[in-house]
Amino acid sequence: MENENIHRLTIDDKEVVIVGTAHVSKESADLVEKVIEEENPDTVCVELCKSRYEAIKQKSNWEKTDIFKIIREKRTALLLSQLFMASVQKKLADKFGIKPGEEMLRALAKAEEKGAEIVLADRDIRTTLSRTWRKMRLWSKLKLIAEIPLSIFSFDDITKEEVENLKKHDALELALRTFGEKMPEVKETLIDERDQYLTHEITHAPGPKVVAVVGAGHVPGIIEHLDSEIDVASISEIPPKSKWARTVAWGITCAIIGIIVAGFFRSGGEASLHMIKWWIVVNSVLAGMGALIVLAHPVTVIASIVAAPLTSLNPMVAAGWVAGLTEASLRKPQVKDFIALRSDISSVRGFWRNKITRILLVVVFVNLGSAVGTFVAIPLMIKYL
Repeated sequence: MENENIHRLTIDDKEVVIVGTAHVSKESADLVEKVIEEENPDTVCVELCKSRYEAIKQKSNWEKTDIFKIIREKRTALLLSQLFMASVQKKLADKFGIKPGEEMLRALAKAEEKGAEIVLADRDIRTTLSRTWRKMRLWSKLKLIAEIPLSIFSFDDITKEEVENLKKHDALELALRTFGEKMPEVKETLIDERDQYLTHEITHAPGPKVVAVVGAGHVPGIIEHLDSEIDVASISEIPPKSKWARTVAWGITCAIIGIIVAGFFRSGGEASLHMIKWWIVVNSVLAGMGALIVLAHPVTVIASIVAAPLTSLNPMVAAGWVAGLTEASLRKPQVKDFIALRSDISSVRGFWRNKITRILLVVVFVNLGSAVGTFVAIPLMIKYL
């Protein structure tokens, strides 16, 4: 079969047929099915990890989410990122009448029908997102938080022909395209490392004939790395948290306490009281505003106001976590919220209406408010030295 999206390679004694797809293209889904039928491979590799495979195969997967555990384990930003990216795919898929990941589902079904072995060839998405977050600079993280929501709603005018052109992009790259060029560390972990991982898994797949179904944006990278020595272990581990970040966090705490103590010795107890007042007021107000923006429960707003001045002095605890756990206790997500999640994530109103995403947004916005409050309060306190 001749097609520009089909690439035939010979690796040692193995014949590899790579099919480049668009993740929301019906034509791609049809092509994948046809290639596997005609090639009758020993193995079919798909650009899925175990987490994403279970997500598209098990429709009730979201219903098992323990929101309290996610907040306690500090995985709020990770889950929110996954939901944002799922939102982009769903919006495109709804517009063109195809389920997200349909080409992968068809590849899996056809492989089972033909008796071929299945290899989930992609790196776990949680590892990918965790590596991305850990490697990003603070300024990049702030830009990421600001720009992700905007990227969700930038696809209203896209045409069917443009979707086919989007075969140049991987689904994750598509979701993050508005800032990918500005943040090379994002491209490295989301695209380049996964190119290497996919290459390793495809070239080490069992059997003399392999069909690999991947996003077309990965094809050039896979071909480029065919002759490379790939250290899979090094790109599969999650980097430890930066010691520098922890040092800076505790340094800020020590600096704030030092400013208050210095104010007492240089200007007297009244100056210290004014410093403490500004610290409490600014942190409380901005954290509370973060909770109000996402229409949190009134008790959650109060919890944010009370927690922010205290948690800002302790890098081990965040005001957003206190607020998120409070919101989750007061507005416990129900089964209907998990069922509606797939449709709600495609609109601003849905994100704010669904209890699950509301809780995640509470954590993020309260943390942002508290963080901004810290840096606003410091210069106001220094005035009293």
